Amino acid sequence: MRSSTVALGGMGVLAAALTSCGSDPDRRCVDRDSYNFTDGYRIVSDSNCASGAQGSSSSRKGSSGSFGTGKQGRVDAAWYYDADVTGRRADYGTFSRSEAVDRNGFGCSGSGGG
Repeated sequence: MRSSTVALGGMGVLAAALTSCGSDPDRRCVDRDSYNFTDGYRIVSDSNCASGAQGSSSSRKGSSGSFGTGKQGRVDAAWYYDADVTGRRADYGTFSRSEAVDRNGFGCSGSGGG
C-alpha cells in the first residue's frame, strides 16, 4: 500500500511540473500611465492591449475607452504579468512575459538554476 501511495504522489508532482512548464503566467492589461506608489497600475479592459503581441512591452496600443486615466480618454496599455492584484489595481509584477515564466515556471524558459 505504501508503494502505491508513493507512486501516486510522484505522479502528481510530475503532472504539476509538466503543466506549469507549458502554462502562461497570469497577466492583466494595465494603463502604464496610471501608476501610483501606494496602489500600483490601474487594470483596464483587455481590449486595450494588443492581442497579437503577447507580452512584449511594445505591445502597447493607445485607445479611447471607459477605463482611461482622464488624459482625453487615452490608455497607454500593456500586459502586466504575475502581479499582486487588489480590486482594479496591480502591483509588484513585470512587463516581461519571459521574466514572469522564469519566476513561476520551474525555469522552463531558461536554462540552469540560479
